[in-house]
Amino acid sequence: MTLSFTRDLSFILPDTLQGIQRYERIYAALQKNRSWYDECYKELQRLFFKMTELGASDMDIGGKRANDQVWFRVKGNKYPCDELPHYTNDETASLLISAINAEQKNALFLQKNIDVAISIDIGAEQPSRFRSDIFFEQSSLAANFRMINQKLFDLKDLRIPPPIHERLDLEYEKTGLILITGITGSGKSSTLDSIIDMNNRKNKGSMIIIGNPIEYIHQSKKCLISHREIGTDVLSFQKGTIEALRQDPDIVVVGEMRDPSTISTVLEVTDSGHKVFSTLHTSSAVESIHRIIAEFPPDEQVRVRFRLADTLKVVISQKLVPSRSGGLTLAKEILSVGPSEQAAIRNGNVNELFQMLTEGRRRGMCTMQQDLLSLVKRGVITKETALNYANNRKVMKQLLGTY
Repeated sequence: MTLSFTRDLSFILPDTLQGIQRYERIYAALQKNRSWYDECYKELQRLFFKMTELGASDMDIGGKRANDQVWFRVKGNKYPCDELPHYTNDETASLLISAINAEQKNALFLQKNIDVAISIDIGAEQPSRFRSDIFFEQSSLAANFRMINQKLFDLKDLRIPPPIHERLDLEYEKTGLILITGITGSGKSSTLDSIIDMNNRKNKGSMIIIGNPIEYIHQSKKCLISHREIGTDVLSFQKGTIEALRQDPDIVVVGEMRDPSTISTVLEVTDSGHKVFSTLHTSSAVESIHRIIAEFPPDEQVRVRFRLADTLKVVISQKLVPSRSGGLTLAKEILSVGPSEQAAIRNGNVNELFQMLTEGRRRGMCTMQQDLLSLVKRGVITKETALNYANNRKVMKQLLGTY
């Protein structure tokens, strides 16, 4: 037992009381006993402090899967932490339930899963924020916490080429769809927040960010920035995007294009003369276009292709790959859409884009393999890492063979 009140809690939790009823009783007990609630907060502080101390990107706790231990992902590897105590199922439930409000608790018990952002003071200049996914696993409460990077990168640090930098900047292009894509944990949010910050510092305008959850909170500088969180401020990405049109935006940021209705709405908003940023869970620029089109029935795909060709401006597909120094570094593929690329999308010849990517360096474009080769040449990553993270291993071998 780790929490001081665990024994007292066991007296009101008979073994016959299981599932949501058990967790409802834990919630009621925490509301009644403020000292228990405060102890849970301090225990979470300790866990999150350890997470930052280790430089972990993720922390997992709870469920039968965890064996009562706390697990961290550090530099890509996930492992249990032997330096921290073990937590019983009821202790884990107490920690997680203490971190959410009544509305979030009801949503969790109804939907068996919630995404929330948690702010907690762990001794930094400002409260640290963590993206939290709380869910049920084998009838037990469990959670994954991801560190929200509080450091905003300069786009030069991300090696965004000047021609692409301009296309991301409201000063140079007032309209169009920009996609940041990559698998979970590829740093999409950090890249997107850096782009938002660049526009916030440079351009006078209005920006609306719709997220699930809202991760980084941007303070309005030159831009008036509104943050709208799904479930708290707005019902869905689609509704938030539609409502944004009535809120005088110059830029709309849609956290994720998850379904056909959201994609259609994003294309509409972009088509109406706004600059829109969004994300997809895809690992290449060509795959991103295929994914968007494939979300729609065959009889709608021609219309979607034409609208996408007219609105899409830039796709940045990225990965975080192990560096020689032991950390992670950004590798990316960049597509910049001009007349030739528009024609390829409009005519259904999306696969031609790969050749355009390969030959488009002057316009800031590159394939994932070309960017990985650049990292090898600079001594940032090994040849083996380049091969392991390439989208096309055969092409990567050819490029490495000429180096």
